[in-house]
Amino acid sequence: MSNTIWSVDEHLDDILAAVRPLEPIELQLPDAQGCVLVEDVTVSVALPPFDNSSMDGYAVRVADVAGASGEFPAVLTVIGDVAAGSGELPTVGPGQAARIMTGAPLPPGAEAVVPVEWTDGGTGRGAATTMRPAGDAPEGASGEVRVNRPAEARAHVRARGSDVQVGDLALTAGTVLGPPQIGLLAAIGRGTVTVRPRPRVVVLSTGSELVQPGEELGAGQIYDSNSFALAAAARDAGAISYRVGAVTDDAAVLRDTIEDQLIRADLLVTTGGVSVGAYDVVKEALSSVGDEDEPGSGIDFRKLKMQPGKPQGFGSIGPDHTPLLALPGNPVSSYVSFELFVRPAIRTLMGLHDVHRPTARAVLKADKALSSPADRRQFLRGTYDAEAGTVRPVGGSGSHLIAALAQADCLIVLPEDTTSAEPDSEVDVVLLG
Repeated sequence: MSNTIWSVDEHLDDILAAVRPLEPIELQLPDAQGCVLVEDVTVSVALPPFDNSSMDGYAVRVADVAGASGEFPAVLTVIGDVAAGSGELPTVGPGQAARIMTGAPLPPGAEAVVPVEWTDGGTGRGAATTMRPAGDAPEGASGEVRVNRPAEARAHVRARGSDVQVGDLALTAGTVLGPPQIGLLAAIGRGTVTVRPRPRVVVLSTGSELVQPGEELGAGQIYDSNSFALAAAARDAGAISYRVGAVTDDAAVLRDTIEDQLIRADLLVTTGGVSVGAYDVVKEALSSVGDEDEPGSGIDFRKLKMQPGKPQGFGSIGPDHTPLLALPGNPVSSYVSFELFVRPAIRTLMGLHDVHRPTARAVLKADKALSSPADRRQFLRGTYDAEAGTVRPVGGSGSHLIAALAQADCLIVLPEDTTSAEPDSEVDVVLLG
């Protein structure tokens, strides 16, 4: 264990210097959601790929409906139906119209679309008041439609390439692929894409006193909340997370469990067992992990100038030097530590450049001054009002106060050289979510 007391920034810099973005892979679109694009994607198919109707109605020539009104409607011969997906299209000549569905290609000769609401819905042989697939229209249909409003050229027509043109830049490298981006890739015909995969994060909590939620509590036992919170936080950061239920206070069992998890881990996170107690098994299990069989690996346990979260561990384990972050066991300490150290590591593995939560300056609204120990960076829970530019503390400073954490949406930061923050003074906040 290092005797040096590290600053928060030194510990974070040490982690980020050791973590490298995952190697790119090619994935099918459904598997690429949440991943970071590593290539610029250009458009190979214009969107839309052809002129098409934005309304259910009739494709017409502008001259044929000029001056049309309810009193003097334009009477046009309906020559057929054009449905979405239609291949062979009728040609609209003078005095003619073609029934058309939303999304259907504009037929040759037509210059505009009049919505069905601007018409009488069609009359006579081959006509109908509802749209029908083109295949249902009788050959040589000669129904009539009365149009009671004029239409300008290109009215209710979506022009080819009006969304994107061939050769346009669709998405840039570094884009996180969410639902709209996946939709765009599919729309331009991309079935696969090259991305950095979502990191696989394994979360293990330690402690013989821990019981899984839903089970009966015995004397001296508590429910395991950390593994659930941290696994959820890893997913929120963009990772694929695997939660391992509480491991008993046995160094050999813990080390075996960790080694078993290496096959599915890009990052390991433990919580608990890193302090100075007699049963701090994470330190016991991992202090000697770097040996001649695994050169360059090992876990360094250190103290940080922060509250909560003073005891921390970081290093690598296994033949692939999988990074491991060992967090304290108190619920607030573990969550704050995750936000400060694990989340940036996950975002770095993803290949993102901006790995930190956003920050803001806010006016402190509190009943009394907030105190902080000298030479410690303190992180207190708070609720932030962006409109008012204010922040209010939630709960006390205890590292076990998980109920207060559940109400918070930010962390109030009191730096190392600050021992007191007065009401109405300005403070830094880290925005969560």
